[in-house]
Amino acid sequence: MISTVLVANRGEIACRVFRTCRELGISTVAVYSDADAGALHVREADAAVRLPGATPSETYLRGDLVVKAALAAGADAVHPGYGFLSENADFARAVTDAGLLWIGPPPAAIEAMASKTRAKELLGIAPLTDVTEADLPVLVKAAAGGGGRGMRIVRELAALEGELRAASAEAASAFGDGEVFVEPYVENGRHVEVQLLCDTHGTVWALGTRDCSLQRRHQKVVEEAPAPGLPAALEDSLLDTAVRAAKAVGYVGAGTVEFLVAESRAHFLEMNTRLQVEHPVTEEVYGVDLVALQLAVAEGRALPPEPPAPRGHAIEARLYAEDPARDWAPQTGLLHRFEVAGDVRVDTGYASGDAIGVHYDPMLAKVTVHAETREAALRKLAHTLERAVVHGPVTNRDLLVASLRHPEYAREEALDTGFYDRNLTALTTPPPGEEYAAAAAAVARASRGTNRFGGGWRSLRSQDEARTYGDHEIRYRPTRDGGYEITSPEGVRVVAATPGRVSLEVAGVVRHFEVTEYEDTVHAGGHRLTARPRFTDPADQREPGSLLAPMPGTVVRVADGLAVGDRVTAGQPLLWLEAMKMEHRVIAPASGTLTALHAAPGRQVEVGALLAVVQEHPSTEAQEEVSA
Repeated sequence: MISTVLVANRGEIACRVFRTCRELGISTVAVYSDADAGALHVREADAAVRLPGATPSETYLRGDLVVKAALAAGADAVHPGYGFLSENADFARAVTDAGLLWIGPPPAAIEAMASKTRAKELLGIAPLTDVTEADLPVLVKAAAGGGGRGMRIVRELAALEGELRAASAEAASAFGDGEVFVEPYVENGRHVEVQLLCDTHGTVWALGTRDCSLQRRHQKVVEEAPAPGLPAALEDSLLDTAVRAAKAVGYVGAGTVEFLVAESRAHFLEMNTRLQVEHPVTEEVYGVDLVALQLAVAEGRALPPEPPAPRGHAIEARLYAEDPARDWAPQTGLLHRFEVAGDVRVDTGYASGDAIGVHYDPMLAKVTVHAETREAALRKLAHTLERAVVHGPVTNRDLLVASLRHPEYAREEALDTGFYDRNLTALTTPPPGEEYAAAAAAVARASRGTNRFGGGWRSLRSQDEARTYGDHEIRYRPTRDGGYEITSPEGVRVVAATPGRVSLEVAGVVRHFEVTEYEDTVHAGGHRLTARPRFTDPADQREPGSLLAPMPGTVVRVADGLAVGDRVTAGQPLLWLEAMKMEHRVIAPASGTLTALHAAPGRQVEVGALLAVVQEHPSTEAQEEVSA
């Protein structure tokens, strides 16, 4: 019997495993990097062990230190979570060699499926070789790992060699394995997967399907179960292939087989030999606790011959600290308040007051709902997210709400991985009513002051005050009765105002705004606004063409041969930043000459740091005008 579990992971998944352990009466041990010393998973565990490491991102990859921590804390079992060492066969062996129980599949099964190329061979699928123009487009993928790293779409044959090198370098950095392969790229296919659970007695459960087609940068954003709209024959084929893959390697524990579905045909992608991030939707539909079942299987207990019957529909949205409108740039800072209310499930590694750092994935939480129908689940999740209190850095919350309410996503036959390619611009348009939220923010700020005009009398009207939030300039003046009159935007009347709550009437409709201010950021009625200073500090001004770091991170690459004095073209990649497990291109904003380059591989930069300067060339028309 397991008495104490060490989770060799951090954040949300560590907290998730701890929750089940507490319910089962099992003690818990956390491990943490220096960057995570105050993290929620450390606070929730019964005991915690610091892992020394060269960098915070490397700390959780030190399997020897994790095993040492488990022994020191008196743990008798190790749960790997997902990511980091979860699919590392050597780590699994080290755990069992130390006399600890490994809560996962046998090392041999991990090895058999660790390489996507070997997994395909096991199922009789050959990778694409000798690529020709007829094969395009193709996808370059890392043989190890996942999460979109080491992955490139190639549409021109001349670009293949360079993308192979780039993907290999990224894969080697992320996974310690630079092997890549090429496969046909399926435009706008659906990402569908099958959840498996296998015991040591030969029972294999296929717990239905999940659809994970809403993705950005090849990483999932919204997932649901069951995958809607699949023909029965195709669904049966997916389940059969998944079971066949599990049996072929003697699989034990929880695992997932992933497919790309296009035109009612399934293409095998890979088998993930661990618990998936999106496992909550399967748990909600089947009424099971997959972590509890993992523990039971690890203890040698047998599963019932058949899984429970599915019920209803579940949808999960991943809430990220990122800015979708700025190429999904990850965000950092203090999470002042985080509250999600209602009959929903929230899996998170953060609480109000926690800091979002630069070293790890920017996912704040997974919010999951269950309902009798897909339509009801979509409506419920959008409503819940819209009313969630998320005060702090920019997040993808508004994008998630707009996605769930988009008519294309509501049509299950329209699901595919190209959803954001087609709709991102429309989905990142500021939500309606932002100017009224800005008006509420200005009035709330004014009502905090002590220089109120109620009780005084003037023969002349007071001069307008002005505050700017984002692109919205709000003009207002105090009134003789102690209230406020908004002069811009027009047609807005202040009904009531306090520093924390403002009621406005617009076109006969009264709306209420809860207003909270944090330095230069204001949250008003679900809108996040940035207050612009009335006067610009000349020291903050940069010369035209300055390229600033969009997020804190590390410069991982500079374009080959790039040097000051080079001519560059608009959109040309100049350098690459890595932040929060994602790689971001910094491109030339216009055609011109590179007049400064302050970036070098390995350099750590903060948000706003000057990376390079491109002096724009005048347009042909402008040159001709000057010549004339």
